Amino acid sequence: MIGSATRLEAPAMTSTAQARRRQRLACAAFRLCASLCGLLIIAVMTGILLELLLNSRQAISTFGWKFLVSAEWDPVAGKFGALSSIYGTVVSTLIALIIAVPTSLVIALFLVELCPKRLSGFFRTAIELLAAIPSIIYGMWGLFVFAPFMAEHVQPLLSEYLGFIPFFQGTPMGIGMLTAGVILALMILPFVSSVMRDVLEMVPAVLKESAYGLGATTWEATKDVSLRYGKAGMVGAIFLGLGRAIGETMAVTFVIGNDHSLSASLFASGNTIASTLANEFTEASDPLYLSALVELGLVLFLMASIFQIIAQLWLRAATSKMGAQ
Repeated sequence: MIGSATRLEAPAMTSTAQARRRQRLACAAFRLCASLCGLLIIAVMTGILLELLLNSRQAISTFGWKFLVSAEWDPVAGKFGALSSIYGTVVSTLIALIIAVPTSLVIALFLVELCPKRLSGFFRTAIELLAAIPSIIYGMWGLFVFAPFMAEHVQPLLSEYLGFIPFFQGTPMGIGMLTAGVILALMILPFVSSVMRDVLEMVPAVLKESAYGLGATTWEATKDVSLRYGKAGMVGAIFLGLGRAIGETMAVTFVIGNDHSLSASLFASGNTIASTLANEFTEASDPLYLSALVELGLVLFLMASIFQIIAQLWLRAATSKMGAQ
């Protein structure tokens, strides 16, 4: 009897050992695959950086650091500076964030805290449809519909009541930095609001119920519990919108005016790095001209990378503080 029991247990032990071996092999294969994918991302990013550096060597050696602080852009004379493009990129992105972030937060709070469940699905679908619209459609709508509306109604009103501020001085033309910023805000709003909504939905219900049990109002529970709990995720949503706005091309190209000049007025035409590349890359036959455009791309790449690094550092610091608390 003992011998037969031993013979029965041996195959069972063998099958268990084989199952564990297969499990270890599957884990090792998954770990290797994940590591290779991570290395692939690093390789692609490094390759892009090296390609931009190699193709912008002529402009870097010719203009040096003056390229970043000069607003002159004259392809005929062979003089190039990135300041006007950097300025337009930063200003249009800031306008977009100033408009989109508070609006996205209000939308997320409404959908999570106040909206009836029967209507919540409708509004969520509408927001997701906004994210699915191609950027060129935003640009065409901005040029043919929104820019005339800005020129006839919004910009004259701003000039009349806020004309003492340099930002709102100048001729209301419709196109310009302000219009580009508003279009960008509409484009990034679905992304930012969706992430903020998901962050608010991840707040444990027991925390909000505890606040209500202590007599907190809906606003107090939202302000002191939901927003504090999801602070790190909301900052991540903001930086997601920032990354989306800083590199947007076609929509901005349609409405910003594409003028290499610096002006404090938001009504004035301007340009961004992405719009400059879209407008002039196919026309660059001179090697120095082409190298200057590639260096603009290098500047945009570095700006986006720096913003993402700052976002990651901030999120790590915020997460560690939350863990310490």
